[in-house]
Amino acid sequence: MIEQEFASLIDAYAHTSHRQHVERIEQAFRFANKAHYGVRRLSGEPYIMHPLAVAKIVVSEIGLGSTSISAALLHDVVEDTDYTVEDIDNLFGSKIAQIVDGLTKISGGVFGDKASEQAENFRKLLLTMSDDIRVVLIKIADRLHNMRTLEAQPKEKQYKIAGETQYIYAPLAHRLGLGSIKSELENLAFRYEHPNTYAELQERIAADNMTRMENFERFAQPIREKLKSLGYEFDLTARIKSPYSIWRKMNTKHISFDDVYDLLAVRIVFTPHPNFSEKDQCWMIYSAITEIYRPHPERIRDWISTPKANGYEALHITVMGQNGDWVEIQIRTRRMHELAEQGLAAHWKYKSGEMEETELDKWLRDIKEVLKSDSPDAMAFLDTFKLNLFAKEVFVFTPSGDIQTLPQGATVLDLAYQLHSELGEHCIGAKVNHTLKSSDYILHAGDQVEVLTAQQQQPQPEWLNYVITAKAQSALNAFFRKQERQQERVGERRLNDALRSLSIPETQYDGAIQRMLTYYHLTKRSVLFRQIGLDAIKLEGLKDIIAPKQSLWSRLRPWRQNSQPAISEQDEESVTMDTRKDKSRHNLVLTDENLKDVILEDCCKPIPGDEAIAFKDTTGKMHVHYMNCPVAERLKSSYGKSIYSVTWDTHRMSQYKEKMEIEGIDQFGLLIEMLRVISDNFHININELHITANNGVFTARLVLYVYDKAELYELMDALKKMHNIQSVKRVFD
Repeated sequence: MIEQEFASLIDAYAHTSHRQHVERIEQAFRFANKAHYGVRRLSGEPYIMHPLAVAKIVVSEIGLGSTSISAALLHDVVEDTDYTVEDIDNLFGSKIAQIVDGLTKISGGVFGDKASEQAENFRKLLLTMSDDIRVVLIKIADRLHNMRTLEAQPKEKQYKIAGETQYIYAPLAHRLGLGSIKSELENLAFRYEHPNTYAELQERIAADNMTRMENFERFAQPIREKLKSLGYEFDLTARIKSPYSIWRKMNTKHISFDDVYDLLAVRIVFTPHPNFSEKDQCWMIYSAITEIYRPHPERIRDWISTPKANGYEALHITVMGQNGDWVEIQIRTRRMHELAEQGLAAHWKYKSGEMEETELDKWLRDIKEVLKSDSPDAMAFLDTFKLNLFAKEVFVFTPSGDIQTLPQGATVLDLAYQLHSELGEHCIGAKVNHTLKSSDYILHAGDQVEVLTAQQQQPQPEWLNYVITAKAQSALNAFFRKQERQQERVGERRLNDALRSLSIPETQYDGAIQRMLTYYHLTKRSVLFRQIGLDAIKLEGLKDIIAPKQSLWSRLRPWRQNSQPAISEQDEESVTMDTRKDKSRHNLVLTDENLKDVILEDCCKPIPGDEAIAFKDTTGKMHVHYMNCPVAERLKSSYGKSIYSVTWDTHRMSQYKEKMEIEGIDQFGLLIEMLRVISDNFHININELHITANNGVFTARLVLYVYDKAELYELMDALKKMHNIQSVKRVFD
């Protein structure tokens, strides 16, 4: 089995355009196979099957060469065996050893057990990416194979790994241009976080697939004939939305499965003629298609003239098919397709000579700049960087006509810092389209922006509230840290001078400072020094504070006596939950009795029957969140060992407030009928009712008291069946 898998890897490598270094790959495989001999994965297969699978992803799906394949085969040797990086260096050379070393440093995943460790691991990931991008590409391949084989892991481990994948690896794959890997990671994470919903959507997709493909063939036939007449070699394929993409659209747009009309998209990948530019030929194909089908004028996406920040190029158009449905068509050359699927690996493959710097090059350069300074709030840094990974982009122009790419929601100040950190520090505003705007003005696509500065201007703390790019936040934090260190030095010097003036020996300074910390209820010396440097703490009464007088200790004693642990042993017993044995120890069964001992979080307000998770805090208290609540996403990815799956075992003893929105055709008497269904048929109490009608269409928003999700959805189904009601949906805050 192992030899067959290795032969398959070599076969995949032989079909690439890379120079063939099969001996090096075979040497790495034999070495890794011997090093992992006798070790098995949780699934029961020999451990070497994992490095082989990662290496195959590296060559087949990312398009890397022999150095990366060898490093992928060796990526767990240093961590899991007695061999060292020096051994790898001696046997395989410094480049492979450097990549293996980078992979070993981030082997625990992006996240550890503590928040600071997670962010530090993330920082290591970015540092290795700025040194050699292949480290991160192999790490993504490693994560993809782990996700493909996640079934063997216990439930709590599945939650942690899936949450981590959704939180950082999928966005990172997106940012590096690995389109298909990003989609698969998202879909696999969704499968393990929402198994029932995933299975249901898979069923719905499969049920209509035959009809869908018949419609596709009918739609595609005239396009095929037209492209053949133009002399093109091309592939015309159907692309079905993944369950995750469908679910996300249903949730963000608040629509049902039946209302997702773009389940099917069409992709054209063609070989361009040598006499015309790729861009011109994409538009020629656009013109040919729009002679057959009517285009949607507002649904043209030109990613050829201005590629996305991750290097993606294509022309997207939406046309109306024969049956009246809108169909999206993606038009790409083979080069563009390879860039879209293999991202950075293909990006450098096509890069030659003195090509203009791309957005990917700029992004990697920005990473190096951001990482120059250490951030004290590592988790905030992680969140900011993650936000920048997946943000939609806007393009703005400088007065000289240069294009700058920024995440959607970026401000004038973000642009100033992107152009130069000194420009950011002295920014007072900008002329946007020749109109004066403040530095917190949010930029829009196509804006022409001239940043205005003043030498006397310097960063203010509130600036952090309206910058969203990692580069701007990092630069501002670095500036404020520098200021704080200066204030600390001033405060420390003042305190030392004051202690000397009281004739206190230098050997007793530590004790005096400790008494000041106790007096002011502070824990860090740096904070004390900074408060003194800012004149927030005066030193006139220093003698009374540091002198061990009885009056001081009598003032402190009551405070010490009243200081109790946050939770007593008795209280801790009262929050012990029922974790009945199922497949996992990490399953929390919520009953009518123990519901009072948990916190149903206000951020998402889960009710019995909802897909939910529980987070156990340091006091043992359980916090229950709706499964796809943003806070839950963060907790799942950050605190895997403290996450519990939730099973509801309640019996309609407590009621919960739930919001619902109903839309339909405004008709006399319809409101009375709706209220009759709610009150008479279901005996549900209404807490609030807001209704508006406009041009024959009404919208009703209700707050109801329900026992659980089942009761709520039964009511929604009953209302949907009423004449003239178009949609009924649950509303989440």
